[in-house]
Amino acid sequence: MDPNHQGPEEYGHDGDGPAPRQRPPRESLAPDFGQHAPALARTVQLASGDFLLTVNPVDGSEIEACPPAELPARPVKLGAAERAEADRAARPPVPPGPAQPALPLLARQDERERLVRLLARGRSTRLTGPAGSGRTRLLDLVAEDCSDLAPDGVVRLNGFGRTSGDLLYDLFHAVYSAPLRRPGREELLTHVRDIGAVVVVDDLEFGGAALDELLEATPECAFLLGATPDVPAPSADAAVEEVVLGGLERAAGLDLLEHAVGRTLTEDESNWAGDLWFESEGLPLRFVQAGALLRQRDRLRAGTGAVDEFGVFQDVPQADTAEAYDLGDDVPLPALGEAAAPAPLLASRLSASARATLRFAVALGGEVPHQAHLPALVGDTHADAALGELAACGLVSPVGSRYRLAAGVPAQLEAAGYADEAEAGARSAAQHYSWWAGHPSVTPERVCAEADAVLAALAVLGPVTRPPAEGEESAAVHLARTAAPAFAAGLHWGAWERALRAGAEAARLAEDVAEEAYFHHELGVLALCEGLLDRARAELEASIGLRGALADKRGTVAGRRALALVADRSGTPIGLGPTAAEEVPDTRDEESASPPGGVPAAFPTLQQPPSPSLVTHRSSPTPSRAARGGLKGLARRNLVAAGAGALLVAVLGTVVTLGATSDNEQNPPSDQVGVNPSASQGVNDGSLGADRPANDDDGGGTGEAAARPTDPGPDGTLGTSDDPTPTDSPSGSQDPSESASPSKPPSSSKPPSTSKPPTTSKPPTTSKPPTSKPPTSEPPTSEPPTSEPPTSEPPTTSPSTSDSASGPAPSAPTSTTASAPASSGGGTPSSSDQVI
Repeated sequence: MDPNHQGPEEYGHDGDGPAPRQRPPRESLAPDFGQHAPALARTVQLASGDFLLTVNPVDGSEIEACPPAELPARPVKLGAAERAEADRAARPPVPPGPAQPALPLLARQDERERLVRLLARGRSTRLTGPAGSGRTRLLDLVAEDCSDLAPDGVVRLNGFGRTSGDLLYDLFHAVYSAPLRRPGREELLTHVRDIGAVVVVDDLEFGGAALDELLEATPECAFLLGATPDVPAPSADAAVEEVVLGGLERAAGLDLLEHAVGRTLTEDESNWAGDLWFESEGLPLRFVQAGALLRQRDRLRAGTGAVDEFGVFQDVPQADTAEAYDLGDDVPLPALGEAAAPAPLLASRLSASARATLRFAVALGGEVPHQAHLPALVGDTHADAALGELAACGLVSPVGSRYRLAAGVPAQLEAAGYADEAEAGARSAAQHYSWWAGHPSVTPERVCAEADAVLAALAVLGPVTRPPAEGEESAAVHLARTAAPAFAAGLHWGAWERALRAGAEAARLAEDVAEEAYFHHELGVLALCEGLLDRARAELEASIGLRGALADKRGTVAGRRALALVADRSGTPIGLGPTAAEEVPDTRDEESASPPGGVPAAFPTLQQPPSPSLVTHRSSPTPSRAARGGLKGLARRNLVAAGAGALLVAVLGTVVTLGATSDNEQNPPSDQVGVNPSASQGVNDGSLGADRPANDDDGGGTGEAAARPTDPGPDGTLGTSDDPTPTDSPSGSQDPSESASPSKPPSSSKPPSTSKPPTTSKPPTTSKPPTSKPPTSEPPTSEPPTSEPPTSEPPTTSPSTSDSASGPAPSAPTSTTASAPASSGGGTPSSSDQVI
């Protein structure tokens, strides 16, 4: 049936009755109904210190320096009514169903009065007690007694899974009105110093130096801290009073059990309760759970009539119901072992929805989903009432604004088999939270309130993530991808970081490179907002490398903008950071070279201009280097190419200039340098005026053809071949025009170079030319090699040109001198000038 059209056909009226209402246009419908175009991604813009952060769920968050006109106003403190609303939101919700009677706080009056006196004097106090000792209940009563002690009232914070920095930001947002603003560290400390309140922090998980940092940052606050004995104690210099909370006396335990049952105990029940008190060391939680066992026993003893009338056991299996009917008044008391670990017995007598909720809680590491999510998770429209059943039995306890399984309950349920399908339960919860967190109607604040359940699902599914099948998507990656932007927009940055790290690991295991790049980008932006520049640089460079391998231009641009901001704040150029400095020495030959096919179009300044006179030597990668390739090699190549852009431009410009101008001058400097380097210049000193010797592997070629550059040097200059022939030999002479020039002495007058003595393994060319046939590896002297490009103009003497290209001919050793000007003129390159 159409929800917008009250059609009567299914009721048999065939159109009689009032006319149907007009359907509103599709644009005015709620986003939940009808087929419509997908909603645009929710982008939230907030201020973080002096940065302007735009949370973009698609391409990654964008960060820039906040313009002066967009700087937020100074935060102002909340009023009394707003503080009351914030205090109400910090409490756990009331479970649906019949109201449960509040149990009194017995035998705690002395501790309560002592805590109030210490807080009234401005002394911070830590209440230490084991789980299940009634610590949370006592903190609530003391907070009510201290409501008028401080100008900013009482502030309730949750310390479960929080650091000292997280608590400082929670305190700031609980006292100040600062929507969409996260102040920097210095600004935060300035504001919290002005807060004067009684701060109640339950389930604290740190002590020592971290606690000292929290107390020193808030000198005008008095803290009431609740912790278990395993939490580190405050430092010796911290002025924190310690109050220890123990178990109840036997009489107080029996009194609490009677309040929980709602009647007077029988003699057998009193003896049974005495044994329970001895075994449980007087913890109040055990008596609350024992009272639930006695109430269930009373219902079992009520008889068949009560069951038929009220349907108490409607969800119990048929065999269990019949057995309960037959027991009647003979229902025994639970055994002492069952009373000491009552969770399985209590759960077996609850509704099916309550048992399914317990399975989800065990799968999520003890986190109980909010009651609003239970109908969708369990598949029952009335499943939200299950939370009331669990709270009445003492199987859950409040933690901040939500509920968790009570102390000892997770281990008891796991032993009873409630964790057999934990992974499947976590996967179902992840799929539900992914859909819910990405819905346009769900605000980031609501997602942050359910952060612990979301992170628990990620903690279960992340390590077991595998590459999904074709057309599927990893549940962990999808959940982290959907929830992380909401955590960022809701200013719950501790959950944001945990979700990003879990998502990055899950994306790596799922081999999803695009999502892994997104998570690294977000981690870099988060580190930049927190002032961790080295971490930000590393995360952003990793993201840019992955996105460059995927040709993700928009993501790469966002990453480079953030990386430029990191370089601006750190004062270090982009290519000279710690990561790049470690990469360049090891990858100088691989990553600093241009990729196959040239420099990508994303870097137009690195394109090499065409030059006909520039001779290059490009070596193909070895098989081992190609095996190391892939995404990692491409990522590192893109990183180093981007970091060394300026250096490449300078080197390429030098090479192009030398190649373009060397043959256009009347007296080029290269013609004035002999074969060997001068004595005043080293071989490998990188000077532009020195020639670099290189070995002539083909065993032939002298004079100008052999002395031409064959390979660019390390600094971009052109080197010459290594020829030990003395300079006064006829075959090593220069152009005859040089001898006739009065400005340049003949080459025979140059003294031999002393930097490198002639080798004895190769005879000088002045000796008798060989009469044997040249090596077969050399092309025939009668025709030029096939790899030689066509010349711009034909040479005057064809045999001389062939001899010059293929080496000295045995019968005409002097033809090389005549062919040298032809090769130096740029018309026909020699064999050593071929582009390999």
